[in-house]
Formats: sequence, structure tokens, C-alpha cells
Amino acid sequence: MARVKNWQLGREMSYWYPEARPQRQFAAVFDINKCIACQTCTLACKTTWTSGRGQEYMLWNNVESKPYGFYPLGWDVRLLELLGAQDWKDGRYEGRTLFESAAAGERVLGWRPEEIDYANPNVGEDDCAVGVAKGAHMTLPHMSWFFYLARMCNHCTYPACLASCPRGSIYKRPEDGIVLVDQGRCRGYQECVKGCPYKKVFFNPVTKTSEKCIACYPKQEQGLAPQCFVNCIGKIRMSGHLSRPDAVRADNPIDWLVHVKKVALPLFPQFGLEPNVYYIPPVNVPLPFLRQVFGPGVDAAVQAYRHAAEDPDLSGLLALLGSTELIVPRFQRRGETMVGLGENGLELVRVPTREQVHVREYANASRNVIQTNVP
Repeated sequence: MARVKNWQLGREMSYWYPEARPQRQFAAVFDINKCIACQTCTLACKTTWTSGRGQEYMLWNNVESKPYGFYPLGWDVRLLELLGAQDWKDGRYEGRTLFESAAAGERVLGWRPEEIDYANPNVGEDDCAVGVAKGAHMTLPHMSWFFYLARMCNHCTYPACLASCPRGSIYKRPEDGIVLVDQGRCRGYQECVKGCPYKKVFFNPVTKTSEKCIACYPKQEQGLAPQCFVNCIGKIRMSGHLSRPDAVRADNPIDWLVHVKKVALPLFPQFGLEPNVYYIPPVNVPLPFLRQVFGPGVDAAVQAYRHAAEDPDLSGLLALLGSTELIVPRFQRRGETMVGLGENGLELVRVPTREQVHVREYANASRNVIQTNVP
């Protein structure tokens, strides 16, 4: 096995292939504080890519309620149980990754879901971590919490699906790092389904090949965001490209949120795949749970988000999420306005760094009318 640098772990790790980072990596940021689980993103993806025979159960994009929602059933808790307790120390991962924990003869520590595990895509929806007693009222902080986790293929820097495929039919595009399946080479062994910890590779029983999210690369090649991003009602998503860790650009919105402000974090970084979908963690969830899901940087990320109103750059970028169907590779704040720019410096979109608020008076004396419907 090769030794590669995983910046999310703060150390080198073992991987089956030498490090080969693209010059720019497709990446995304999801602000899950704004997700309302309307599943519009799920249906946008479904109607675009997986409406054929054998694809009925496939949800390349899905939204699940944590802590009790899963698709497929138990995709994360089963793997966490296999991996066992692991430690972080001063931002460095001291435990073993899925590649380093694999049994003899296996390339990746993993498990293959049964058909029944895909039977209920909305299992656990809106289930609270703790029941709400009769007569309970909203107080913060509270333990009756849940949050919505929007998921898609992470197009990892070190994909487990790629590492586990005995046919070499999975590859990363060198121009943008998007992970694809060469279905001409695939023979349906389903080792990729077993290896992917996020369970975002699916087996088509009709074609006998594996299929997965392609990050809508035909749209991206035209400078447009993927379908699930464009159709997001809550405007929680931003797509773009992440620079190499040694070549971060502070005017790149993805770089800024991930590397500079460090408010957007990877999903289960301890798995060792260096996933490239990043999440702004929910502020209503106990920190011990969030540390397990997003790593040790979550405390600072939550604090930064709570104080976003005091940071015009952060509040402006949060407003920029979902504001255009165009991919925004650069940004610039001009006073109270956040401007999204193209690679050529031309303006693509502009949004205010904070929304104007106008409080309507209860009554209009000059017109003798009530202006609100709440006494």
C-alpha cells in the first residue's frame, strides 16, 4: 500500500494507490441548519438520473433525519461498530482508517447491505433523540433534538469504491476529481457497494452493473451547478472546486469556508476517504454527537456559525449559497454586498450580506385598518 497525505486527518495514511490529486477538486458545502427536508433535491436527482428499470430503489441524493434516519438502514452505525472506538488528539487522528482496519485479504473495512435495508428511505424521519413529554415547551438547549442530513456521493480524494474494485472500473476524472464508473468494464461484483462507507454506490439488477452520482458533470462543464443544488428550496448548497491544501485561494468561496474559516466540515473524516462534500454543522445538536459525525473541528465551527452576524464575510457567503444556478468560483465583499465572480472577474450574482427587516405596525391610524393578523 502507498502512503498518502490526508489533510483532514492531520497525518499520512495507507491507501491502495499513490496520491494523485487533481489540480482542482469538485467540492460542495451544505448548510444543514437551513435544510427543511422537503426532499426536492432528492426528486430532482431521481427524475433526472434514476428513472429507469433497476434504478427504482436508487437515491443518489437523499435527506435523512439524524440520529435515527438511515438510507440504507444503519449505513453509518454498522460501520462505526465495525471500526470501533478511535481517538483524536490535538486535531490529529490517532485511530485507524477503513483501509488500515481491513482484514487480511480485504482492501477496505466494509459491509454490503441486504435488499431489505433499502426498503424504507424515510425511516426515522423527524424522530427526536429524546421523546417530547406532554406539555413540554421549547427551551434551549434541549435534548429533544434531530437534524436533517442531506447526502450525495462525496467524490472522495481517496475513494473506497475505487480502491475495492477488482476490475479497475472506477476512476477519478483528472480535471475535477469527480468519481465515475466505467460500466463497460464493470462486472457487477459489488465490491464497491461493500467498500463505500457512505453507501452511495448502487447495484442495478437489470444491467448487472454499479451506478452512482456523477455530480451532474455535463452541467458543470457548462458552468452550471448540479440538479440537486439548483432545485434546493432552502438554498443550503454551494458547489465549486476545492484547491489543493498547499494552494488555498482566499477568494474561492469553497476554500474560504473549508480551509480559511473552517466552518464547513467533512462527514466522518475518521473513515480516511477525505470526502469532498462539507457540512456546516447544526447548532442545536449536542457537541459529543457532532464530534463523532464531523470530527474535532466542530466546536469552533458551531461557534463561528453562531456569530455569523458579526462576520460580514461569513454572513455574505451564507447568503450567496443557492442564490444562482451558476457555479461561483470567486467572491468579493463590497461593503454590505457580497458579489459572486467568474474566473474572468465578471460579476455573476450579488446579494446583501444581511437581509433588511421591516417591522409592520399593528395598526394604521390614517387608514383606520389593522395591518397584522396577530393581536
